[in-house]
Amino acid sequence: MLFSSIVFLFYFLPIVFLLYYAVSFSRMLQNIVLLLASLVFYAWGEPVYVLIMIGSIILNSFFGWRVERTTGRTKKSYLIIAIIANISVLFVFKYLGFVLKNIGLGSNEESWIMNLSLPIGISFFTFQALSYVVDVYRGTTKAENPFYMGLYISFFPQLIAGPIIQYNTISAQIRTRKSSFDKVSLGICRFTTGLGKKVLLSNCFAAIADNVFQLSAIGVDKEPVPVMLAWLGSIAYTLQIYFDFSAYSDMAIGLGLCFGFKFGENFNYPYIATSISDFWKRWHISLTDWFREYVYFPLGGSKVSNQDHMVRNMFIVWLLTGIWHGANWTFIFWGLYYFVFQLAERFFEYPDKIKTPFWKHIYALLVINAGWVVFRADDLYQAGRFFLNMMGLNNNGFYSDVAVMLVRENWVFLLLGILFSTPIARNMNELLFREKESSINKVYTMFYPLVMLTILVISVCYLASGTYNPFIYFNF
Repeated sequence: MLFSSIVFLFYFLPIVFLLYYAVSFSRMLQNIVLLLASLVFYAWGEPVYVLIMIGSIILNSFFGWRVERTTGRTKKSYLIIAIIANISVLFVFKYLGFVLKNIGLGSNEESWIMNLSLPIGISFFTFQALSYVVDVYRGTTKAENPFYMGLYISFFPQLIAGPIIQYNTISAQIRTRKSSFDKVSLGICRFTTGLGKKVLLSNCFAAIADNVFQLSAIGVDKEPVPVMLAWLGSIAYTLQIYFDFSAYSDMAIGLGLCFGFKFGENFNYPYIATSISDFWKRWHISLTDWFREYVYFPLGGSKVSNQDHMVRNMFIVWLLTGIWHGANWTFIFWGLYYFVFQLAERFFEYPDKIKTPFWKHIYALLVINAGWVVFRADDLYQAGRFFLNMMGLNNNGFYSDVAVMLVRENWVFLLLGILFSTPIARNMNELLFREKESSINKVYTMFYPLVMLTILVISVCYLASGTYNPFIYFNF
């Protein structure tokens, strides 16, 4: 079930919201409503695979309980078994077919292994389950009963595409959170903002990017893609993936607020970064934090006497980051691509040696944009052809009538996309609310609900037209 769907907006969410506040006299009943609603939400799209998620809840509840109640080698053994069990399930559904195909054992495309569909959100809820067991082992989290674990793992606002939440950040909220009119109104506005970003901006950029990228696919790559068109396609995808994924995070955070939960931010305007290290402090923050906390630091991080060990630790983290995103050589290459740039920045002490922010920003955007080309490509062949087109090395020419037409048709969306990928809206809000007694602030406060309502109505109109474009990170 998509957040940006008529079923969710006009049936599922209102029913859950009303049931939740109808039992506001009991936190336990509210949690039961949310758990049952979350299971229905997941089963709507995955009627069989919901059993895998339920199994994950029961299994990790058991391991958390055993880890807390044992000591020494037995305690560590339970942790290792829990890690192997979780990774094994993820491996079978996400990577087994890819591995078999690459070692020559997956030639039968009709076999059940090669045709296993990927359970939606399995990478996200598996990482949450792993962090829970590890935290219990470390003693930073108490072992929880399956009911609260179930709500933590399956909570529908962030179930399918994050943000990835550590249990100790919401354990108190599950039991003692407070709802208020201000939280609900803020949550609705945040959700509406995300809906607008997805339906009005991301889907528009997706149409441009999809049309351009398919021209470089195997079988249709004989059609020339001029430099202008190739660059437009890469920029469109760069905007698409930001507004797609940040839109989901906005909706998840907004829905959480509506039910009294406060989740951490997952994006902080990544395209204003001045280095690749800065970019990864701003992009998919919860995933970066997870790998740092549960992989990089346990390996020794950068606090090692031998620089080779630091390089090894970084290599492992970025290799796993690429693999986490999908079973494709493009994702592995993409992860190692960022490893190379982050390692180079560390050894050359970038960006401290460059004083001009403009050039640092240009460098970061070019690297990020090139990375998204690899990420979006169906295979490394398509990525290579696309780069040749971008550099004019494919006998493809520079000028493109199609690119000019696409810009003319979508210039408003492209302009809004560029503007809203910067903190301009946030800075305007802060400026206006700083002067609470000013007439401009009063007008803004009065019209803000109207703006949100307008975004909601226009978005619903687009959805009613039958446009379907699922969130990109549903695939991961």
